[in-house]
Amino acid sequence: MKYIAIVGTNASFSYNRKLLWYMKKHFNNQAQIEVVEITDVPLFCEDIEEIPTKVLEIARAIEEADGVIFSTPEYDHSITAGLKSLIEWLSWGSLHPLTNTPVMIVGVSLGNMGTVFAQENLRQILSSPGLDAFVLPSNQFLLGRAAESFNSRDELVDERTIGWLEHCFLNFVTYTKTLKPMRALATDRTGASSSKNQEEKVPLLEEGEGWWIEDTNLGFPVISDADTGASEYEEPDEAVKSVYAQILEEGDGWWIEEIGLHSGAKEDGATSASKSTHGKVADAKGQPDTSTGASEH
Repeated sequence: MKYIAIVGTNASFSYNRKLLWYMKKHFNNQAQIEVVEITDVPLFCEDIEEIPTKVLEIARAIEEADGVIFSTPEYDHSITAGLKSLIEWLSWGSLHPLTNTPVMIVGVSLGNMGTVFAQENLRQILSSPGLDAFVLPSNQFLLGRAAESFNSRDELVDERTIGWLEHCFLNFVTYTKTLKPMRALATDRTGASSSKNQEEKVPLLEEGEGWWIEDTNLGFPVISDADTGASEYEEPDEAVKSVYAQILEEGDGWWIEEIGLHSGAKEDGATSASKSTHGKVADAKGQPDTSTGASEH
């Protein structure tokens, strides 16, 4: 497997850069990892008629690789402006190298929480139209306390951390192999077929690999509903009524005593809603607020 590993910052010093170089060496026997910098990528601007050379180089490298690894720091609960600008370039015009491309996200920060907010932000961005990347579900590698995590040789020191990184990377390799037939079908927004795996396109489909390989254990649940956490392969139990069904059948507003749904603390004085208002919360004058349903208090 060949992967492009993108350093998610243009800073001269970065623990995320250290992590990617560590991964390049640590997984040398499992994959070929090329670390790519975004230092020379200009700020995205639609007024620029020609796509910058550096962006074209990165796009070409992504198309020739089997997948992409992003290592992102976290600035103000988000990714860096430099990384966002690169991604905007990669979704503009005829450039869409990330379409149907397997992506793994990792991140390092100085704080205790790692880069949890930045990673969620990046996942959302990569799912947008014009990008349509396939981000590895779950398997989040969030490395906090960066200054204590590397030794003088820029190697990770904690065995549990190394073990989790190995687990996530192994799942990514499996994920990449599983999605390879689907990536061969990627097309850009101009309607022309992508150069990705064109020679392999027909043989892969004729061999019957398909888009889903049931025998593959990816190490995480099958496609899941982000709202309910339920697998699309699970049959719903019709004998169990949903909360919404109970509301429709038994309720006459927000206040449904049988299932414990109410808009505030029950009968706690001035701020509580009265049953006689049919669940509408009283405003500052003691009248039901029918416009917003919210109390000023």
